[in-house]
Amino acid sequence: MTQEHTHIRGNILIVDDEVKLVNTLTLLLKSEGYNVSLAFDGMEGLKKAREEEPDIMVLDLNMPKLDGYQVCRMLKFDKKLNNIRIIMLTIRGEQEDRNWGKKVNADAYLTKPFDSQELLETINNLMDRKE
Repeated sequence: MTQEHTHIRGNILIVDDEVKLVNTLTLLLKSEGYNVSLAFDGMEGLKKAREEEPDIMVLDLNMPKLDGYQVCRMLKFDKKLNNIRIIMLTIRGEQEDRNWGKKVNADAYLTKPFDSQELLETINNLMDRKE
């Protein structure tokens, strides 16, 4: 198997229970040179975040076991993991939802259906802030 990109731009953990969306995001991010790992519920997402310490987590809100707000809050209160940049990617676009995203210290809040270019720009900006 040949390596398409010699330089990995960063590690991204996608946490979402919509398999089709996860597959789309995976293809998009891998084509941009990111290393991608997946989780399909909040509990698995939290476990993988602790194991892998990704640069960025793309996190859905409505998921089984733990919702995105809970996952985000737990990571942001963990001194070892609070530097993981979290992008909320959700169908919930009401101002109240966005306010909750701020309260739990999400780094960005995007709504579905999402614009691929906007998501990539958000990821690239958050990666730049990490360095």
